[in-house]
Amino acid sequence: MPDAAPVATQRCRATHRAWAAAARGHTAVSVCLAIPGQVIEIVDEPNRLARVDVAGVRRNVNIGLLDTPDGGATPGDWVLIHVGFAISRVDEDEARATRELLERMGAEYEQELAELRGSAIQ
Repeated sequence: MPDAAPVATQRCRATHRAWAAAARGHTAVSVCLAIPGQVIEIVDEPNRLARVDVAGVRRNVNIGLLDTPDGGATPGDWVLIHVGFAISRVDEDEARATRELLERMGAEYEQELAELRGSAIQ
């Protein structure tokens, strides 16, 4: 099975090109989203993989980008997830507000959830 990160990264590069096109007067723009999820458990400490719940969808994501000398993401933490990586920690209120905003976006958010359901980091 091919690694999902390069495919998602290519999609986001295309999105950034679309944003650039929009800045030049074109109107078609797609969006790359970082969606909030809660760390449920660390499933692979050496590879920094954690099981995260995103709106009821549970997937493994890489939490290594959040590592600091004082530690990293732990169970219970809320994180923003983009292409299989937790990219920042957020508090629960921010996670809830972000999710509500994304839910109001409709189709784009549903597409991100569908892609998350279809992805798997083992």
